[in-house]
Amino acid sequence: MTDFTDKKSNHPADWLLVESLDMEAQGVAHKPDGKVVFIEGALPFELVTANVNRKKSSFEQATVAATHRESSQRVKPVCPHFGLHEGACGGCKMQHLHIGAQVAVKQRVLEDNLWHLGKVKPDNILRPIEGPAWGYRYRARLSVRHVRKKDAVLVGFHERKSRYVADMLECHVLPPKVSALLLPLRGLIGAMQAREACPQIELAMGDRGGDDDDVIALVLRHLEPLGTADIDLLQAFASAHRGVQWWLQPGGPQTAHLLQEGGAQLAYTLPEFGITMPFKPTDFTQVNPAINRVLVSRALRLLDAQRHERVIDWFCGLGNFSLPLATQAGAVLGVEGSETLVARACQNFELNRAAALEGSSLSATEFVARNLFGMTPALLMADGAADKWLVDPPREGAFALFKALADLQQQPELRGRWTPPTRIVYVSCNPATLARDANVLVHLAGYRCAAAGVVNMFPHTAHVESMAVFELA
Repeated sequence: MTDFTDKKSNHPADWLLVESLDMEAQGVAHKPDGKVVFIEGALPFELVTANVNRKKSSFEQATVAATHRESSQRVKPVCPHFGLHEGACGGCKMQHLHIGAQVAVKQRVLEDNLWHLGKVKPDNILRPIEGPAWGYRYRARLSVRHVRKKDAVLVGFHERKSRYVADMLECHVLPPKVSALLLPLRGLIGAMQAREACPQIELAMGDRGGDDDDVIALVLRHLEPLGTADIDLLQAFASAHRGVQWWLQPGGPQTAHLLQEGGAQLAYTLPEFGITMPFKPTDFTQVNPAINRVLVSRALRLLDAQRHERVIDWFCGLGNFSLPLATQAGAVLGVEGSETLVARACQNFELNRAAALEGSSLSATEFVARNLFGMTPALLMADGAADKWLVDPPREGAFALFKALADLQQQPELRGRWTPPTRIVYVSCNPATLARDANVLVHLAGYRCAAAGVVNMFPHTAHVESMAVFELA
């Protein structure tokens, strides 16, 4: 058999050499004329032929028709619902790629974004944060659909590139006990009178110290009031499945409420810091609790807050970083755009302060609500100077915050009244907005990117979580 080792190999003209993966986990190849082809299902260094399904002037989109040389990193997907076949689940995009190679691809995406979009090159590359590859997804939004033609209910993720719900019997990225509920949930919804008016079930799972203690909160979105018979079915389901706790959501997230009061509280733990974080299922929490513990630990280690220092935790949420920081820093300010999350953070602080172990305590900590996408130099000064910052924004990033910081840096007359943080740890869920913000920090605000690295929060997906450290130059 011919050994195809590089682009100069003698192979048929319609064979394509896959060079890399893009942000959607599509193989990237070039035709002889230089035109880019994005190929679903192809992996780097594979030789493939492809079926083109979309043509544009500068690129084509295709799916693999045949693989003539497989990547050494190709593996057999664990889930039977993964793939390019009709009806395939779209929840995962990388199950056919070895987990170590997935991390390497994400690291490359991070570095490419930092350089090409931000013109920033980290001084050091952090070791990737990795964790369980399966059963990690403690948060999920499951779509529900009653298919009238088949008189059947589907519960799961959407099909690949489709609005239809995949016909899922199992899911290996969900915890096993949740995966085992997929079929019973189909039967439950199918038996309800309101089955046409229940489009979604949101999963939020706690980890209070062991499988037997885990709370499985299921938030049922319903577009019409539920009758007594349907309520009885939900309650019977919870009784029959250990740990299940039903929440009803007739409107927006703020309308979610427990079906039955009492029972275990939904919460996750940060054992290294002695912190317990109660939350409601519609609050934002990290999908992967095992990775979150390592993420918080590394972020605090890199920030290296001291007892004489003041730290600001921007986009603090319900206190995921703020409360651990309160075990190390002298004072902590948590700033968040959501009034609801600010209230939750205050409650969590009081709970953990009251439960602090003998001989330990949490430093003075306060939380305030701010529109962080409308930050100005004046607002930034109003919150006071801090020695260090922790920044954990949503996908939109923190451009306004860092632009305000850069503007203050360019006003030397303010130096006596306000000083910039000497170190910033930025936790990102979008490498493109991280790169944009890094450009502001490095080229306008006087920082250098001391380190950056990926966090594999979502194995088998193309989602890239990362962390970067900026030092005042």
